[in-house]
Amino acid sequence: MLGTFGGALEARQIDASNGKLTAEVTGEVETENNVLVIRRVHVAMRLVAGEELKEKIERVHGMYAMNCPLYRTLHKAIELTSSCEVVPLRRQASDETCSSGR
Repeated sequence: MLGTFGGALEARQIDASNGKLTAEVTGEVETENNVLVIRRVHVAMRLVAGEELKEKIERVHGMYAMNCPLYRTLHKAIELTSSCEVVPLRRQASDETCSSGR
């Protein structure tokens, strides 16, 4: 999902290279008939970018998932979600986030 999102950003001239786009993935597991089963996966992405790009980044985040092979393969079997935090170039920290059920 990270690669597809990064590619979609790059296609729109938003630099996601050289460590600017990172992600932390969290999975939730449940037991079903004594077998561990992955039920939910969340991809929390961070992108270092200019604040003037925030709206464009949010639009890309809202549509990229259905073009992602991983998401398209698994979204009917498990809950896959993602979020994107835009970290301003100057401060490298922000509470500005975008999130999606995808």
